[in-house]
Amino acid sequence: MSDLQAHIRHCTAWQRQDYRTLWLGGTAIGLIRPDVAASLPSLLAEGADWRVAVDPKEPDSVGDAMDALTRELLAAGWIRKHRRERYPLLTQWGGPLLGSLDRAAVAALGVKAFGVHLNGYVRRADGVHLWIGKRADDKAVAPGELDNMVAGGQPVDLSLFENLLKECWEEAALPATVASAALPVGAIGYTMAVHEGLRRHTLFLYDLELPEDVIPHPNDDEMQWFQLWPATRVLAALTDGTRFKFNVALVLIDFLIRHGVIGPDHPEYLALIAGLRQFP
Repeated sequence: MSDLQAHIRHCTAWQRQDYRTLWLGGTAIGLIRPDVAASLPSLLAEGADWRVAVDPKEPDSVGDAMDALTRELLAAGWIRKHRRERYPLLTQWGGPLLGSLDRAAVAALGVKAFGVHLNGYVRRADGVHLWIGKRADDKAVAPGELDNMVAGGQPVDLSLFENLLKECWEEAALPATVASAALPVGAIGYTMAVHEGLRRHTLFLYDLELPEDVIPHPNDDEMQWFQLWPATRVLAALTDGTRFKFNVALVLIDFLIRHGVIGPDHPEYLALIAGLRQFP
């Protein structure tokens, strides 16, 4: 297995038998570990599975129940704090909205989450160059590691593109007049075991070709800096142990495949493509 495959393997390491189904009415909304579920008084045991005690036809009641579970997760020590971002409660993208929940509870309850990632790049005579960022050292997830130019989780109250424009300004100081040229180029998915539960993520991918004179810079406390790297350097960094945020490595591998930096002569070309699309 190549070093590139190792990134995919890291993001898809989990065992189904370690989790139980979390139900809302007759709908399976999550996959939860038994030890996490047993620590949440609001959940009802139902055979080997667990159920949210709420009428699923009442969206406000669903939101209240999710908030109660978030407080219980906090009290039990599974999460450190509320994130104050509302994520949609969905069984599939484009499906009916069942309610919403605090971002902090998503992995512990094993519900599906969605996000946007933007590859900012520049074309030069010697090939494609990518804008790479470094995350702040106090980030809750992957502190100090390398990142895409722009990325963010998908909240309940914005469209994907609205969210992308918001994140472009907040993280990289790119105005909407620039960011609106971003093109949707696909999606990747993965399921990953973490301390409190399971990340079941789908990332919608965008590319934004930038001119030489448009330079991103941190506009909040999320990022430390941005640097423009040749795509060949990005590929080398993905194989030499350089610390990229776990899912960012997958986004970059996808970019390098689509732009021909990783070509079909690579012995694991098809395996890489398939590995990036393990949608929850």
